[in-house]
Amino acid sequence: MSKIKRKEEKQNLKEEKHINKKEQNKSPKLKSLSISWQGIFIVCFFLLVLITIFIEWKYAPNIILKDKEKIILNYQENYQEPGYKLIIDGKNNPTKVKVKGKVNSKKIGKYEITYSYQKGFFKSERKRIIYVKDLTKPALILNGTKETYICPNQSYSEEGYKAVDNYDGDITSKVKVKKEKDKYIYIVSDRAKNKTRIERKIIKKDRVKPTITLKNGEQINIIAGTPYQEEGYKATDNCDQDLTSKVKIEGNIDTNTPGTYHLTYSVSDSANNKTKVIRTVNVVKKASNGTIYLTFDDGPQNETTNVILDILKEENVKATFFVTNNGPDELIKRAYDEGHSIGLHTATHNYSQVYQSVENYFNDLKQVQDRVYKITGEQSMIIRFPGGSSNTISRKYKQGIMTSLTEMVLKRGYKYYDWNLSSGDAGVTTDPNKVYDIVTNGLSHDKINVILMHDTKTHTRDSLKKIIQYAKANGYTFDVIDKDMEVISQRVNN
Repeated sequence: MSKIKRKEEKQNLKEEKHINKKEQNKSPKLKSLSISWQGIFIVCFFLLVLITIFIEWKYAPNIILKDKEKIILNYQENYQEPGYKLIIDGKNNPTKVKVKGKVNSKKIGKYEITYSYQKGFFKSERKRIIYVKDLTKPALILNGTKETYICPNQSYSEEGYKAVDNYDGDITSKVKVKKEKDKYIYIVSDRAKNKTRIERKIIKKDRVKPTITLKNGEQINIIAGTPYQEEGYKATDNCDQDLTSKVKIEGNIDTNTPGTYHLTYSVSDSANNKTKVIRTVNVVKKASNGTIYLTFDDGPQNETTNVILDILKEENVKATFFVTNNGPDELIKRAYDEGHSIGLHTATHNYSQVYQSVENYFNDLKQVQDRVYKITGEQSMIIRFPGGSSNTISRKYKQGIMTSLTEMVLKRGYKYYDWNLSSGDAGVTTDPNKVYDIVTNGLSHDKINVILMHDTKTHTRDSLKKIIQYAKANGYTFDVIDKDMEVISQRVNN
């Protein structure tokens, strides 16, 4: 190789080393500058994040749900919104929240309510989950009682039961029954696995009293002087069956003396359960044919009752007054003091009220009874129904009430009296002469003559003296109705 060429190569190597050295001296500065920009960028990024977080914290909306975010609601239970708050810049603005979603509590399932608010790029959203579930236990109802007593020699016969669920409806077929010693256990579950369990305890003990049935009722009437004939009875028991032969009868009746007598019928079963019933026997005096019973309804009343009392006193005749709550007390007192019989008619004579119910009738009756007792000191027990026992007007207010009342008044110790001869003074005529003709033409020596009249009528007042004088002249006698007289009644039509 030539010297010149070698010299050029050396020169080139020398220049290359110089350049490399220069580059090495320059690199640390550039590297330092690059690292510095990266740091600034990172710091700025984190500052921006912090500023964003601060703005979100300070100014972003926030929806806060009251109560739980998950609610369990019973089937058919009304959903009540627990409420929510919207906080914006520290202030409460709930009206700006949009609420979406509905809850149908009549349908089991999962429901979602969404609460949201957005303004610009600020947004807040919350969700509440509502689960509608069947949480109610089925109703399990036993026929009979939870403690059932049966005869010691008998086995229990199922009385029945019913199971109803608020969601599943009738689930009686799903009831499981099992016997454990002296009890039966009933278990039922609905589809939601709500379970109901009840027990029925079976007690082998006879606690039921025997029953005694008296033939022809608990009240009977016999005429004085006639022998008493036992009407008959029957006794039965739930465990011992027929106990008629074991019935004991106690009590005495003097059939020759009018009055009220009582016979007691008693019986015991093998468990020593005892029953007593009482039959009331009224020994009544026989009313004689040809006797006249003057009876006056609806009073007393001034200008009529007082004149009628004057006529009766003058003719020495006694009568029966079925009074109301009308008129002056002194006329009732005078009639009682002069030997007349005071019976009970009605306090109000308001058919629509009196015959509305059995309770109404007895309330009305007690009012007039209390009045008579206050005036006379005597608890009158003889009555006359408004319209008589045969009335049909009562049908308008209550079907069958007269059938009930005619039985019940006797059981309560009253006696009711109708009539077999009406004077016609309450609708047929207002002529005293006509009243006289109706009464005198209707009298008979072949019957008891119970005459219906009204001491509130002037034409009755004006005809009475002639009627009495006619009766006396034709051999009739007069008497009063009292508690010892046989009942004079008509046919019940309601």
